[in-house]
Amino acid sequence: MKKLFKTLVITAALTTIATGCGSNAASTNGAGGKVTLILFSTVTNEADQKTLTDVIQKFEKKNPTIDIKYNYPADKYEGMLRVKMAANDMPDLFDTHGWAKKRYGAYVEDLSKMDWVKNLDPAMDPILKDDKGKVYAYPLNQAKDGITYNATLLKKYDIEPPTTFEEFMTALETIKKKSKGEVTPLWFAGSDKSSFGQYFDQFLTPLLVTDPKQNYEKQLLDGTFDWSNYTFLPEKLKEMKDKGLLNEDVLTAQVPQMTDLMAQNKIGFIIGGGMLGPSVEQLNPNVHLGIIPMPVIQKGDKPVWIGGERHTLAVWKDSKHKKEAEKFIEFISQPDMVKEIAEGTSLPSGLTNTDAKNYYSKDYEKFKDSKVQPYFDRLYLPSGMWDVLGSTGQELLSGSMTPDQVSKKVGAEFKRLSNQK
Repeated sequence: MKKLFKTLVITAALTTIATGCGSNAASTNGAGGKVTLILFSTVTNEADQKTLTDVIQKFEKKNPTIDIKYNYPADKYEGMLRVKMAANDMPDLFDTHGWAKKRYGAYVEDLSKMDWVKNLDPAMDPILKDDKGKVYAYPLNQAKDGITYNATLLKKYDIEPPTTFEEFMTALETIKKKSKGEVTPLWFAGSDKSSFGQYFDQFLTPLLVTDPKQNYEKQLLDGTFDWSNYTFLPEKLKEMKDKGLLNEDVLTAQVPQMTDLMAQNKIGFIIGGGMLGPSVEQLNPNVHLGIIPMPVIQKGDKPVWIGGERHTLAVWKDSKHKKEAEKFIEFISQPDMVKEIAEGTSLPSGLTNTDAKNYYSKDYEKFKDSKVQPYFDRLYLPSGMWDVLGSTGQELLSGSMTPDQVSKKVGAEFKRLSNQK
């Protein structure tokens, strides 16, 4: 079986960037008339990588004249793709990871004439289509992010999954009290600043967008937003730390620890974490997780999912092998493949042509009437702000910044980065 990380592909990709030769020089017909497609994806979870790799191998078996060289460069993905965009040297197939129109729109082939488009989930239309009908990418799955909770612990402590921020705070305090400090109410892998970016980004939508009486979309888009309205979130994060509701090693904890700790019933809640369930189940089948939409912040508002596209595949518009690339997308858009990918990644399908079941299916069905709101940063923040959200979270919890200082810095960076457009 092919290794998940193809060193030769990474080396070749970096070499072509350095020499100025196009990646499609590596995808020209080889011996025996084979066509090689270069595929880049942002999948990092081992189960997701295996799922995508298995699907690729099934396609290659049915199409022996096409070889797909796949690459999962994890946190190096965006840097590598930015270099490739600058050189107009994109992979034949690549993941747009939430930026199908804004970042990659000028590089993608229009897929609107493909058969699968008629089965595209309408929730994906604003993210993958434009008003002229262009379809920017194929959705391998779609994100419905919220808060993941340890259902086993909540049942033990007689805690209902929270629907408001106030209930969320009460649930955290109840876990600390009833577990006598043995369970971390809210756990962050804080050595990775993106874990704090996730907290801010997911809660910004119910704070500033979804409630009609507290809607700041216009001000965010025209640059007049008063960032003192952001202070609520860093204040609450600091309050959680001061009350001992976060893990003691919040600034040094690492992502791989999360699965083990959750499987040991040592964690109550995780922000996001939608792909955690199957991994925990493998370690401890007696621990069950659930997922809920984002608790509301403004009184009278309704919970929403945060999401849109999770993993996609776009076809480079200048690829020499667009026909073969579209053939692969046609293959994975068949109902059996759609089902395999959705269930293998534990996320809802991006198409409506199959009834895929995954770890959180019951939760998604229970909250099927909750709307899906796009990730806040993708709509309202300039490029580079994700790092600002995360790093200020780290500075806040290290004690080097106050909540007010966090808001002022985020506002200043918003203005600076907006002016760089």
